[in-house]
Amino acid sequence: MSQKTTLTSKVEEKWLEKSGRKLIYPKMENIAVIEVDNFPSLGKFAALRFIEWVLANPGGVISLPTGKTPEHFIKWVTYYLKNWNLPQVKTELENNGINPSKTPDMKSLHFVQIDEFYPIDPTQTNSFYYYVNKFYIKGFNLDPSKALLIDVSRIGLERGEKITDIFPDEYVDLTLRTRQPNTRFENRQKEFIMKIDQWCSDYEEKIRKLGGIGFFLGGIGPDGHIGFNVLGSDHHSTTRLTPTNYETQAAAASDLGGIEIARKRLVITIGLATITHNRDAVAIIIAAGEAKARVIYNAVQMPRSNLYPATVLHDMPNARLYLTKGAAHLLTERVYIDIKEAAELSPQTVERVIIDLALDRRKKLVDLTADDFKSIRSAAEVLKRSKEKLADLTARIERNLIEKIEQGREDIVGKSFMHMGPHHDDIMLGYLPYIVHLVRPTTNTHTFNYATSGFNAVTNLYVLGMLQRLKEWIVSPDSEKLLQEDYFRPDYELGRSRDVYQYLDGIAAHSRTMKTEGECRRLLRILVFLFEENSIAQLTNRIDELINYFSTQYPGKKDLPYIQQLKGMIREWEADLLWGYFGFNTQSVNHIRMGFYKGEIFTEQPELERDVRPILSIMESQQPDIVSVALDPEGSGPDTHYKVLQATMEAVKIYQDTKPDVKIFGYRNVWYRFHPSDVNIVVPVSLNSMAILDNAFMNCFGSQKEASFPSYEYDGPFFRLAQRIMVEQYQMLKTCLGRDYFYSHESPRMRAAHGLIFLKSMNVQEFMNRAAELRKSME
Repeated sequence: MSQKTTLTSKVEEKWLEKSGRKLIYPKMENIAVIEVDNFPSLGKFAALRFIEWVLANPGGVISLPTGKTPEHFIKWVTYYLKNWNLPQVKTELENNGINPSKTPDMKSLHFVQIDEFYPIDPTQTNSFYYYVNKFYIKGFNLDPSKALLIDVSRIGLERGEKITDIFPDEYVDLTLRTRQPNTRFENRQKEFIMKIDQWCSDYEEKIRKLGGIGFFLGGIGPDGHIGFNVLGSDHHSTTRLTPTNYETQAAAASDLGGIEIARKRLVITIGLATITHNRDAVAIIIAAGEAKARVIYNAVQMPRSNLYPATVLHDMPNARLYLTKGAAHLLTERVYIDIKEAAELSPQTVERVIIDLALDRRKKLVDLTADDFKSIRSAAEVLKRSKEKLADLTARIERNLIEKIEQGREDIVGKSFMHMGPHHDDIMLGYLPYIVHLVRPTTNTHTFNYATSGFNAVTNLYVLGMLQRLKEWIVSPDSEKLLQEDYFRPDYELGRSRDVYQYLDGIAAHSRTMKTEGECRRLLRILVFLFEENSIAQLTNRIDELINYFSTQYPGKKDLPYIQQLKGMIREWEADLLWGYFGFNTQSVNHIRMGFYKGEIFTEQPELERDVRPILSIMESQQPDIVSVALDPEGSGPDTHYKVLQATMEAVKIYQDTKPDVKIFGYRNVWYRFHPSDVNIVVPVSLNSMAILDNAFMNCFGSQKEASFPSYEYDGPFFRLAQRIMVEQYQMLKTCLGRDYFYSHESPRMRAAHGLIFLKSMNVQEFMNRAAELRKSME
């Protein structure tokens, strides 16, 4: 047995046994993997392994991650340390192979910070220096004198000097490493960069003098990065000041207050060779959710390569990947074993495998041959276990896909729709082209309901621009007249709708002036509500205060509650505009403002009275026949989606007593895709519908036009990524069904299709089962 398949950890032994898997499947896998059921279990497992290692290695060197990935790791370690002597904790430790008779000597440990943005003020709450001090040095009661930290305010600076004295616009030009400076100031910057480089070398040397890192725990980024060792990093890299790539910048945008900031930031990161210097180190990568499945596949199954940073761990005997089942779901041998060992194959599994085979072979379903099935083990196993002949099996899958498209073309009339969105652009990005058809029958009714206020998606710079425009408009005769009319009073619902009509008239007239007036009316209405003032003098003072606030706050800082409300109401205005496009006034748009959404790094769980009751109240008032929800899988996209789904599920559970036959439409948008086998409604999307999506997004969602918080998959506004996904889904089914199915279809709507939307229609019990399955994977 090789080192890779030998376990020396009792904790790992217990959890591996619980998983029912082998540690590694050598035919396909190059690194050991242990699977767990859900995200919190992932943190608990990592916490127990960490405590086990600390007990065995007093005085050891540890390096731990930042961000949201270690949320449950931090919670469990803190829990065990604080409650070590409680009988139930001792029992739990013993059950996981840990002897609780000796407590971990946390003060003996040496801590190594993995990375940091550069430049950044270390006192900012969005700096990693602040994070490790709060959660690790203080939270784990480590000895600060034994910590190697990246405090960028101390690197290369003289007494009284600030980073902005060297880099006034916070832009560090690394070409100065290799080119001649053009000015004295550039010469000073060049010298300073050399000081940073020397500091990085010294930091590396300090780590190596400690014997290297003994326990490394890290996440994995969307491009496969570990620390800030992005795709393409040299496996022999050491601590350095370095730029990042777009994927990493997009992932960091929410921390830094926008992609505009992230693009300018460099990073200081330990290197891949820093992590692997101690060959006997325990090096663990944790990953949760199906969204991470592709980078996990690359890390586990691809050969060592700079393209896949985590492959540097392949030769380390104690390297592990701790994964949720979602993160592991593309690992080839494990997929095959699940199919082979299943007592019965579900229709969805059979359909998924055969569709994937058609896409892999780039063939129509009905053109697949026995040789095609033999080329992939999971497909061969499905065919072997099927009671149907090959031709009958593929023809049935083809019929299934066509039935799903027919469902998407079917007219729905006489129904009440309750559209639920976690954030203000989720509904439109998920299925706006379908809504274009659903709103046409006058017998259908619709409400558009937004669970959170979405303030995290509004940058300071955007609000600053709005305030500056308002400052000019508020002194105009139009403003004064409206104030005298009491137009801005909070209970004047018609006035809220008139704001929208004014702006939409401006879109129709291509008039920036008219649009600006509509925007200023709504912003002034928000300020009147927030500050309970209505004189021009008082409001002008408030505008000046806010301009000063947004001019001086660093991007990414958690805002004060009333600022969060201001930003949230700007997002609500954008949603009002969107549905105004389709003739709905503001009374058809509900802004729920669920209480768990507070801008914290680790968010709260939904509560019945605070978060579920408002949704239920809308259901009881509207009596919907169909409720839509964002149905993202575990660990993909913002966790807001999951929490809104659970709150909606609790509301539906009560509402079904009133309407047992209520239907649920599950949708996805830019955060994760459905597989065709997951859905039962497929909606054709024309270029005309795509144009509506484009125009509505760019005109209504002003705060999102610049894509300050983009997806790592696409550098641009979300609607373009949503459109790209629709096109990809169309291409998938065009491969499976053949181009003639679309090009020669009797319906002009089908011939006009160049994209597809995937939806999952469920009855209440199916929805409950799906939500419970997701809860199991998350909680």
